[in-house]
Amino acid sequence: MTESSAFRTDRYELTMVDAAIQSGTADRECLFEAFARRLPDGRRYGIVAGTGRLLELIRDFRFTDAELTWLRDNHVVRTPTLDWLADYAFRGNIWGYQEGEAYFPGSPLFSVEGNFADAVVLETLVLSVLNYDSAVASAAARMVSVSLGRPIAEMGSRRTSEYAAVAAARAAYIAGFASTSNLEAGRSWGIPTMGTAAHSFTLLHDSEADAFEAQVAAFGSSTTLLVDTYNIQAGIDRAVAVAGTGLGSIRIDSGDLPTVVAGARAQLDSLGAVNTHITVTSDLDEYSIAALSASPVDAFGVGTSLVTGSGAPAAGMVYKLVAHRNDAGEWVSVAKTSAAKVSVGGLKRAVRRLDASGTARAEVVLLGGDPADTTEPAEESGRDRVLLVPLVTDGVIDESHLGAAGTERARLHHASVMRELPIEAFRLGRGEPVIPTIYEQG
Repeated sequence: MTESSAFRTDRYELTMVDAAIQSGTADRECLFEAFARRLPDGRRYGIVAGTGRLLELIRDFRFTDAELTWLRDNHVVRTPTLDWLADYAFRGNIWGYQEGEAYFPGSPLFSVEGNFADAVVLETLVLSVLNYDSAVASAAARMVSVSLGRPIAEMGSRRTSEYAAVAAARAAYIAGFASTSNLEAGRSWGIPTMGTAAHSFTLLHDSEADAFEAQVAAFGSSTTLLVDTYNIQAGIDRAVAVAGTGLGSIRIDSGDLPTVVAGARAQLDSLGAVNTHITVTSDLDEYSIAALSASPVDAFGVGTSLVTGSGAPAAGMVYKLVAHRNDAGEWVSVAKTSAAKVSVGGLKRAVRRLDASGTARAEVVLLGGDPADTTEPAEESGRDRVLLVPLVTDGVIDESHLGAAGTERARLHHASVMRELPIEAFRLGRGEPVIPTIYEQG
């Protein structure tokens, strides 16, 4: 039996439903929207991730006897609400940016249409997934952009929770990472897995050479040997002596990396191991990867910085009611006006305005536009690419976004999106969003 995701939420989602059922407003048709008022400080773009994972959680957002009994025993909601929750399944429509898409301040990246009760209970789930996964994907994209095509492995499982570790591996893969050390991410999402040995394996043996011999005997000379448990130069000598000049790779996890890597490359070449790759780890982030751009590094492994969003552990997204139908059946725009938390109400479409060369020049939010409208208005000097796609229609999830296939689809979409961004997007220095957000009447 699939585990229910219904309790991955905040209490006030259910108490709002309870009060709305009593007041008679629970069935009022509404449009909620997830968006970010701003990007993390100094970032030039964000990357949407978590959509496929979120859709599966929405599918499993059901209240079983276990959840209903707990709610009843703890007096969270009243009996009419318990009866409503017992039959809950999301029955509305959801449109969103494709997973892997770039986003900017004000991008309406996840729009949920349904009655108030159906839609409001999803708030915490939507934000917990999109905020974390998008933070990781945004950090990962920055790392990939400065790696100059060299593969990066995700290695952060030991630096976050056991559940977040799987989500982080998936988000990083969508943003261009090549592999993960996390086996559950490999099983659940089809991500290539990697990993050979840690320092404890070397320390287990009577000598470094014994450890290398055991590893080569198990995995062949194409394996990756960790050479910095004791002395890096001596470790490289022993690695080549044991595995031969056909050694696949060495891994370095410490030291002044630009200097150490240059020395390691020269040493390997002098020993005849000219095709042996060098992988570096050691608390890397986008800045340290960029600092190694001129070094003979062949691959990177990133952990802590990635799974914590490289300084921005949450994407800052919010989920707000932006419109509801009145008694006459007309859409009424609603929005917050409190200081520093202003939102833009109403139905919206969104397009990425491209110039004649296919480079993104603006994020255009069309006010009053129906999210379901997928027509692409042409611009004289380029074109507008529609950003919202249907994810759920009348409660039925588009399964092309789910599972390993959906993850691979998001990865491919992300690669195409990154080719659209202006070159200024890839500067690591602090700056404003690389394209402006423009509001136009739809």
